[in-house]
Amino acid sequence: MRKLLGFALATAVGIGAAVAAAGPAQAAPPAIEITRVYVNAPGTDTRANKSVNGEYVKLTNRRSSTISLKSWTVRDKANHVHKFGDVKLKPKASLYLHSGKGTNTSTKRYWGSGWHIWNNTGDTAYLRNSSGKLIDSCSWGKVSSYRNC
Repeated sequence: MRKLLGFALATAVGIGAAVAAAGPAQAAPPAIEITRVYVNAPGTDTRANKSVNGEYVKLTNRRSSTISLKSWTVRDKANHVHKFGDVKLKPKASLYLHSGKGTNTSTKRYWGSGWHIWNNTGDTAYLRNSSGKLIDSCSWGKVSSYRNC
């Protein structure tokens, strides 16, 4: 009986150790991720559209299917908000959201701002789906040009 109890205890300890070693499960990465924010446009910050468009947020579709971004938003800490229209992001593709004005394409979108959105001294980019659920975010402190997320 003592041998049987010893075996049961050793087995339980071994199983417990295996469970403890496994650790917590990692959450799957979001389908759409913020993969880069170009925070500090090259040159001096001006109201010139070229300067404002030097800033962008890069979104990447990590899935193998097309995802609709209709009514999704990108915003900063100061609550500047860009709402996407009928935009579809193809599998494994990226889309650049520039801060200024321009002609939208399948890979480039324009916020339409007349001034820079992202703070060079620190900010956060938030990506929310059409229901308002936070999908991804990227934060930074003072950076010289961009932040890979």
